[in-house]
Amino acid sequence: MDETEFNIANIYGRGEANTAFAQYFSGRSFLNPITEPGKSTLFIANVTFEPGCRNNWHIHHATEGGGQILLCVAGEGWYQEAGQPAQSLKAGDKVIIPANVKHWHGAKANSWFSHIAIEVPGKNTSNEWLEAVSDEAYNQLAK
Repeated sequence: MDETEFNIANIYGRGEANTAFAQYFSGRSFLNPITEPGKSTLFIANVTFEPGCRNNWHIHHATEGGGQILLCVAGEGWYQEAGQPAQSLKAGDKVIIPANVKHWHGAKANSWFSHIAIEVPGKNTSNEWLEAVSDEAYNQLAK
């Protein structure tokens, strides 16, 4: 999906450059909060990835509850849990990520991608950012 088609399909909007978390992404990402932090019990945001952009491996820790839900909005992307094959994602797909599962997600090499990210409330929650997804591993997905 090219950028013009993507911008039409991305109904929640691209938002601003995700500079606060740029160190945890390969490529450019954008963040458009849907709820205001501190004004809702849930943080919900539309996250947009330029083609080839993906976040580092990471874990949403919690001793109870927690995790993350991704609702795919526009474009095409990938989701992968450690030790599992990557899943292809498109608009309308959903991913339920339990707490304490190492994973990453991002755009396909030839498509913009957006998903709604919902941080699931829980006890003793925290996010742990880990190593980047290597170009070698990422480039194998298209083959």
